[in-house]
Amino acid sequence: MTVSAMPEAQNRQKAGRPGIVHIGIGAFHRAHQAVYTDAAMKAQGGDWQIIGVSLRSTDIVDALNAQNGEFTVVERHSDGPKAYRITSMSEALAAARDIQPVLDALADPAIRIITITVTEKAYGIDRVSGRVVPEHPSIKYDLASPRQPAGLLGLLVEGLRLRKQAGLPPFTVVSCDNLPSNGVLLRTGVIDFAKRIDKELAEWIAQTVSFPSTMVDRITPASTAATYADAKLLLGFEDPAAVETEPFSQWVIEDDFPNGRPAWEAGGAVMVDDVEPYERMKLRMLNGSHSLIAYMGQLGGYRYVRDVMADAGLSRLIVRHMENAAATMQPLAGIDFTQYAEDLLARFRNPEIAHEIRQIAMDGTEKLPQRIFAPACDLPRGSVELGTFALCFAAWMAVARQHLNEVEPSTAAEILNDPRADEIIHALGNNQDTASIYDRLAMLPDWMPKQLLSDPLWRDGVIARLSVLLSDGVAEAIGHELKP
Repeated sequence: MTVSAMPEAQNRQKAGRPGIVHIGIGAFHRAHQAVYTDAAMKAQGGDWQIIGVSLRSTDIVDALNAQNGEFTVVERHSDGPKAYRITSMSEALAAARDIQPVLDALADPAIRIITITVTEKAYGIDRVSGRVVPEHPSIKYDLASPRQPAGLLGLLVEGLRLRKQAGLPPFTVVSCDNLPSNGVLLRTGVIDFAKRIDKELAEWIAQTVSFPSTMVDRITPASTAATYADAKLLLGFEDPAAVETEPFSQWVIEDDFPNGRPAWEAGGAVMVDDVEPYERMKLRMLNGSHSLIAYMGQLGGYRYVRDVMADAGLSRLIVRHMENAAATMQPLAGIDFTQYAEDLLARFRNPEIAHEIRQIAMDGTEKLPQRIFAPACDLPRGSVELGTFALCFAAWMAVARQHLNEVEPSTAAEILNDPRADEIIHALGNNQDTASIYDRLAMLPDWMPKQLLSDPLWRDGVIARLSVLLSDGVAEAIGHELKP
């Protein structure tokens, strides 16, 4: 698609100067943090323009820069789409093309905040220990070439080193990815990475850098031809950087910004002292339900979340799972879990949102620990609520088995779209026995909590559900799960 931006966008003078660098300018950032920052500057001004950084892609960088950093957000409302322009991005940088402008931006004293959306697998941090994974491709490369990094942690540490060397205060680092205690995890990983190259730098980071945790929520499907067509229809020009999303948006942020921040509250952000209870609610009730939708939906032959929710049996199953997830939660001030579940169900059923379940299903080994295993551990041993958690894990295994049965291992790895795809394929082999499938996949290193590994009721429950899925199909598995 050719770039045909609004003529005035090419040279429009924007209010404010850059104060934020965002790493990972995919669709979610453009539909979420950039929108909140746009609202903040329009409400209260400030030097908070965003310099966007793409670690891998160059196409989105070129598309955004051709439009002076501006792009279109198409919201999918039940009464039809609505579109508006976001002007909070000043420019975009392609790290894969030239890392120096990115390092220059990180070292700029005007930059006070770094925000991040790079998906879970790009961090290269072990969830259990908090240490970096030396074999992770980006970690391995950046430890060998710390002055010319290519990955997230290497960039952050080199940027902080440059600021320390220049006598500048550090920037605040804000993860906006779906990771439990994302600020804590990122802080631990950054310090561990720094220790491996410069212990004095690591100590300075530990003492001076703030890593507030956040919880983010907005369904953002991949852009399609319909996205671009609606953007043009509604605003009158083509926009290859357009994104589509739902009307709902949520951002809960720990308010720890020593050098200031935008007035994100103007866009509806909630500033709190501790984000963990909100994060746990979202991971377990929304993201956990999404994973169950993704794996059961694939087994049922569906493509989109809305299609899964239109299936009466699957819809009842998701309602049951949300109830089970809520049973793992402590009361949260100002939150009615029943109402939250109803709101989620309405969002999932939105017929205007074409959210592909394969997009949700990717990176299962990164997502299931906090979405499924952690809440399962918080239920009493043998609790009836454990059933849908066991079913979700069984469905993940059934999908992996299905992929390996249908295609060659090399193609299966691509379809699985998981950082541990090779391990999964090796563990499965040609095995069709459900108990062996469970045992081999459950024993992947550093994955399933010991509490579940040592629980025969969990093992038996998962194997029983996997057997029904593989032998009798989705409808029978749902009927079994929903029996009174």
